[in-house]
Amino acid sequence: MEMSWVRFLLWCAAVNYAVLILVWIIFLAAREPMRRLHQRWFALTDAQIDGYMYAFLGFYKLATWFFLLVPAFVLHFLA
Repeated sequence: MEMSWVRFLLWCAAVNYAVLILVWIIFLAAREPMRRLHQRWFALTDAQIDGYMYAFLGFYKLATWFFLLVPAFVLHFLA
């Protein structure tokens, strides 16, 4: 069975969103151990760690949109 590019990109986006949600759940569940670890490695405050995590998740979500979902929608509408 041949898989179209649109279907492939949508599956990739679904996997990336699953990874995004998993990382978010892990961060919520293990917030304190992660903070202690990163504060031991780097001189970061709790607010900085939260900010970096928020920025990482935001960039990851935007990358999923720009590199997977938008091309899938464009290919779908061009077909």
